[in-house]
Amino acid sequence: MLDPKYRVAVFAFFMAIFMSGFMSLVITLFNVGWVDEIASVWLKAWLFAFCIAFPTVMVVAPWVHRLTNKLIRA
Repeated sequence: MLDPKYRVAVFAFFMAIFMSGFMSLVITLFNVGWVDEIASVWLKAWLFAFCIAFPTVMVVAPWVHRLTNKLIRA
């Protein structure tokens, strides 16, 4: 198992994987439809999206956690 100090990075990695994968699939289908080469078009879009999503989650997640904590009563 990983050390707890890596929690933020592991969270960001998995959040970026799932969100960029799902969103890139939806947007790819919306833009090009269900074409024969959909898997390669989607995977290319997913790779690009993940490269943007991972650092974005690393930067934004702590801010979102603080904002959420302010909005939720203890």
